[in-house]
Amino acid sequence: MKKKATIISIVIVTILVIGIYLFLCIGYILYPIRYKDSIITYSQEYDVEKSLVASVINAESSFNTKAVSSKGAIGLMQLMPTTAKWLAEKLNIEYKEEYLFEADYNIKLGTYYLAYLENKFNDTTVVLCAYNAGEGVVQNWLNNKDYSKDGKTIDVIPYSQTKAYTQKVIKGLEIYEKKLK
Repeated sequence: MKKKATIISIVIVTILVIGIYLFLCIGYILYPIRYKDSIITYSQEYDVEKSLVASVINAESSFNTKAVSSKGAIGLMQLMPTTAKWLAEKLNIEYKEEYLFEADYNIKLGTYYLAYLENKFNDTTVVLCAYNAGEGVVQNWLNNKDYSKDGKTIDVIPYSQTKAYTQKVIKGLEIYEKKLK
């Protein structure tokens, strides 16, 4: 009987060790972290939570500098070239579309854009909706009582893709907060 209990204990410990290992591997795969120095530098420079920057990058491109969306968004933070050009002008830095494939440049512009949206909307969910669906679209949602009761927060996100995106980024905030300590 003692031998059976020992075998069961060994099996349980083995299962727990494998489970913990798989949990850590899945966490690493689903929530990778790269370009940490650039994320920290620009989040501090533009007063944006570093976990927000990392979670947006993960949701947008899974940390792939070469990512290009079907709509033409480019790089880690999936910036549209017209938006990126406007951001570069506001920052008074040179703009070339190919620069959007460079991690540091893309993170600089994307983080500045998040700061701009935070100053404009002052609500994380609204900021994320605007980052994903566009400022004008989100402003229309805020002006529509079906989507926003107070004109400042969004109660209903009408685009399913934007809703899923927002949920994914928000879920990643706590994970990236721990990874970026």
